[in-house]
Amino acid sequence: MTGQRADARRNYALLLAVASEAVARDGADASLEQIARTAGVGSGTVRRHFPTRHALLAAVFHDRIESLCDRAHALATRDPAREALLEWLSLFAADAATIGGLATALNRDRTTGPPGDVYCATDQLIAAGTPLVRRASGALTPGITITDLLALVTGIALATEGHPDPAAEADRLLALTVAGISPAHT
Repeated sequence: MTGQRADARRNYALLLAVASEAVARDGADASLEQIARTAGVGSGTVRRHFPTRHALLAAVFHDRIESLCDRAHALATRDPAREALLEWLSLFAADAATIGGLATALNRDRTTGPPGDVYCATDQLIAAGTPLVRRASGALTPGITITDLLALVTGIALATEGHPDPAAEADRLLALTVAGISPAHT
């Protein structure tokens, strides 16, 4: 954004605000044309700032992904390692289940994201979560990877989208999953 004209910076901020509302309401497939109309700009302006839907979703979810990554880094040295990992997975599940379009965007990012895209939320989450999984590896079923866990949690979030309390349902389903992947040792 540095070096852009003032009107381009204003358009970007306006488009991001409108897109955030549209994605929260309509999900990851919110209409780009409707976003442009609501913002009072042409579709070309949307495409200049966000050349792909992936780029738009990356911008919409940027702060939340950064926050999840920061939390993973903060938990990476906390003991016990198993509980630190489970706390982060629970935070991730709650966000993915309650932030409109995030689970769909992450699933799409994981399965069909553009190769070489500058911003890939799944790659960031993998990088942030890998130290947590590495530290907790002795408490996990052999072979479990951060990619496996992100796919499970994203699937849980997708499954709970229509639930009256998606965060609580995601937490419940995550607890069921955890009992299968990392039974508590007594």
